Amino acid sequence: MPLSIEELQQAMAEHQYIADRALATTVYLAQALQKPIFLEGEAGVGKTEVAKVLAKVFDTNVIRLQCYEGIDANHALYEWNYAKQIMRIRLEEKGDKPKEHLEKSIYSEEYLIKRSLLEAITSDSLRPPVLLIDEIDRSDEEFEAFLLEVLSDFQVTIPEIGTIVAKKPPFVVLTSNRTREIHDALKRRCLYLWIAYPTFEREYEIVTTRIPLINERLAAQVCRFMQAVRLMDFFKRPGVAETLDWARALLALSVDELDKETVTATLGCLFKYREDMQKMMAELDAILARVCVPSL
Repeated sequence: MPLSIEELQQAMAEHQYIADRALATTVYLAQALQKPIFLEGEAGVGKTEVAKVLAKVFDTNVIRLQCYEGIDANHALYEWNYAKQIMRIRLEEKGDKPKEHLEKSIYSEEYLIKRSLLEAITSDSLRPPVLLIDEIDRSDEEFEAFLLEVLSDFQVTIPEIGTIVAKKPPFVVLTSNRTREIHDALKRRCLYLWIAYPTFEREYEIVTTRIPLINERLAAQVCRFMQAVRLMDFFKRPGVAETLDWARALLALSVDELDKETVTATLGCLFKYREDMQKMMAELDAILARVCVPSL
């Protein structure tokens, strides 16, 4: 496990994640203070990838809880395996064991279906898992309040079984695309970091690290194009994930440099709305004139 911020940066880079000093420092402090980290930023800037890479760095597994509107404790924590319970009840119907014994049996861990949060809390692996609570802003405020309780003590209470306390608290990464504000009470329990779109230099390093076969000229043109695009007003600006998808698509097409025909044919890698593509086409000549200049 990395012993310093620099070692953490290096370890993440070895797993093809180019972390800046602020991110590495936040992760380092989260380890030291045993606090969750709360990553906020536009979609596609690499927030989710942080959890996946940290699982590799810490040599453990990642347990993901994908949030959505309407998610509740049952979906995140546990459910009873009703089909298995009914089967047990039918098998016991002809037996002579007391009902109290049957009731105690069917409400034991054997009949529990563990969801992400309970799986992370009860993990008995050598190293604690990385718990990724992805897109918390998609969930309701009630679920946010429930999470607040779980993350405070890393324990949950199941009425039929009792309180379960984590032997080794998981390393928790929460992400938000900021579609709504998260309550201050939850933020206070975390180390907060806003992940912005990368600079040209950092995005170029990300592209050439993740896609080593891309030539330097094309990588530079792609990154300059993305920097220019993000200055425009779109319904959804493309993030780093779209940059990497586009670069891989260009490589698959054996493209060595950007031109209008290629960009037009591959705009679907960058934009997911018709209006954004139309706006891009209106400005394409001007942007290509700026980004397709010899450099690097």
